Amino acid sequence: MYKVKKGMMKGMLESAKTKTNYFIHINLYFFFKRLLDIILGVVLFILLLPLFIFICYKIARKEGKPIFYRELRVGKNNRTFMMWSFRTMTNGSRVIRQLPPYPFPSSWGKGVPDYFKITRDQNITFTETGLWLSKYHLDKIPQLIHVIRGEMSLVGPSPERPEIADYYNRQQMKRLKVRPGITGFAQIEGATNKNHGQKIKYDLYYTENCSYKLDAKIFFRSVRRLFIKLAE
Repeated sequence: MYKVKKGMMKGMLESAKTKTNYFIHINLYFFFKRLLDIILGVVLFILLLPLFIFICYKIARKEGKPIFYRELRVGKNNRTFMMWSFRTMTNGSRVIRQLPPYPFPSSWGKGVPDYFKITRDQNITFTETGLWLSKYHLDKIPQLIHVIRGEMSLVGPSPERPEIADYYNRQQMKRLKVRPGITGFAQIEGATNKNHGQKIKYDLYYTENCSYKLDAKIFFRSVRRLFIKLAE
């Protein structure tokens, strides 16, 4: 009996030690990830500042104001923030985009269904500058400010719309445990809002397996894809 109790106690201590080591490791990971976000965010913003100013000038002169598009999004721990990007749509389309677009059915009580997809309103048209910005994802440059402020990360799940996140079930809510990113695992794997179920699966994989190595892989694959587009 004594040996059994001793063995159980030893097992409990080892389990507690393993959990403690895990929490220390994960907390260190998030600490250094945040530190890296600040450093890289500031460096990238400074390097891209001439391009940032050029795009502001181009939009203001060619399409007029506003230069930026603001949209409410959901971040870490279900906190909302106003996400900024360069305006890519005409002003009329921008108003249409801001209207409540989704009369969600009562059948969504168990979560957002996998078959759900966001379809672009046919009345929305992009500006000439907006098409160029969207093609090379340059409309996301202002999001570096969110990275520096701590509302976003360079790498993470895409920022969700509140009207969709409100219907998340417990499993889907896990994707909100980390900061949303400018790029992420779902994005590099080709899962977008046109395939919501697959996007959620990739995002949950990321939240459960996030690491320095995975972040580096996502970041460099995103940069590589951008350079390939620029070379086309």
